[in-house]
Amino acid sequence: MGYKTDYARVHGHGAAGEGSHHWWSQRVTSVALIPLTLLFVFPFGRALGGGHEVFIATYSNLWHALVAVLFMIAAFAHLQQGLQTVIEDYVPGKATRTAALLANTLFCWAFGVAGVLSVAAVLFRA
Repeated sequence: MGYKTDYARVHGHGAAGEGSHHWWSQRVTSVALIPLTLLFVFPFGRALGGGHEVFIATYSNLWHALVAVLFMIAAFAHLQQGLQTVIEDYVPGKATRTAALLANTLFCWAFGVAGVLSVAAVLFRA
């Protein structure tokens, strides 16, 4: 037993220093999603019942495409961070937790990139 204070014994043994970054990042994405969701949903809702031509015409507009891309980036980043928190808190076992975190990251990146590429394909179609 040493003569260290309680703080000195636990200093450096906690989180890896990523907690505040993760917390702030999740808050920033949630606040960014408020206007982005509204700006994304209204054009998407108008294009939803109009068929393929209306959808292509809507997302050929640079503004609508940009909002859709920003929405998808923010939404999938927020989803990844939220699921990461749930997995870290509730999935038992280190190997299972690591596999779940990897699957979470791959899922969110794959669907985020697919969404961005699909909007880009509509925007930059020949």
